[in-house]
Amino acid sequence: MNITIRAARTSDIPGLIALIDPFVEGGNVLRRTYQELGELLPNFFVAVLETSQNGTDGMGEIVGCAALEIYSPKLAEVRSLAVASKIQGQGIGRRLVSVCVERARIKNVLEVMAITTSDEFFMKCGFDYSLPGAKRALFVQTRETKDAMHPTLEQSAPTDTAPRSP
Repeated sequence: MNITIRAARTSDIPGLIALIDPFVEGGNVLRRTYQELGELLPNFFVAVLETSQNGTDGMGEIVGCAALEIYSPKLAEVRSLAVASKIQGQGIGRRLVSVCVERARIKNVLEVMAITTSDEFFMKCGFDYSLPGAKRALFVQTRETKDAMHPTLEQSAPTDTAPRSP
């Protein structure tokens, strides 16, 4: 089995959606629209299973993907990492993360983060919980979730109970 990692192409987007969808349904990856995937293409990578019929043209079955979203010269994120269940555990995810980190190095991005449910996997790829010094990454949800712990602005805003004049 020969797996090639290459830059994603516009023609790959339907295959990317098909690969990512089961992970979306499992709650492991966020859904991506066709447009979002298109915007990420410059830093999106695919793992392609080459068959004897297609040789090394990069046109085989897409069995893995990952994108590097660059937010600024200081920060980028590995996003949409997915590997088909039939070939998990063979180092393809690690190869995809490595390509994303290398792209960040080439672009001179200082730090790469991953928001994940698979901490151990990313730690094996060289990621760690800590930032340099005493820095920590903190997040706040700005959209409703099923298990929202914070009230919305409307819920937390004081209510005006003073009588109003007509």
